Amino acid sequence: MRSLFLVSRLGSDADTLEAARQAGVEHIVLVSSITVQTHPHLGPADENLAVEQLLKETGMAWTILRPTQFASNALMWAASIRGRETVRAPYAETALPTIHPADIASVARMALTEPGHHGRTYALTGPEPITARQQVEAIAAVLGREVPFAEISRRQAHAQMVAVFGVKAADAVLDVTGGDVNPELLMVRDTVSQVTGTPARPFRQWASENADAFR
Repeated sequence: MRSLFLVSRLGSDADTLEAARQAGVEHIVLVSSITVQTHPHLGPADENLAVEQLLKETGMAWTILRPTQFASNALMWAASIRGRETVRAPYAETALPTIHPADIASVARMALTEPGHHGRTYALTGPEPITARQQVEAIAAVLGREVPFAEISRRQAHAQMVAVFGVKAADAVLDVTGGDVNPELLMVRDTVSQVTGTPARPFRQWASENADAFR
């Protein structure tokens, strides 16, 4: 094995990287986060940066992928939509260039199998900004029925998210989904098409491909 695709913090990254180095792996493709460059002050971003630095210190070649918000985060609404309940989300009108996970995979495949990607850091986004409200509308269009949507306050959202993420991570998620956005986070990038030669997939395509999760 010459190359390794690494999703960090599923175990000890230091141990994983050392095992890879000892096994003769020459190149690591790491999934990090765009928040490393857009929100470096946040805890999760700092954790991702630490793994990036750990990788660079191994002496192996590296490629770092920094995707923005995943389209698949919409799965957190699946139970509500299946139950024909109202989807409730904060920052309903904040439009982020959400990325289809398959585009992250496509860039990773190129980095793993083609030359020219060593020492490169790729910020990855989808092809267009889309709000939470528009995401729900796209899912509704695929399902062929109305899906009610209601915007909630940050405080309401935080109360729901703490149980899943913890206090600090919940605050960080709320910041990067609308509470503390900046031009760098909102920017649409063409990195996917530059690396793969294929345009990035829009959210509506992800919704169509994953419609069964909401039925």
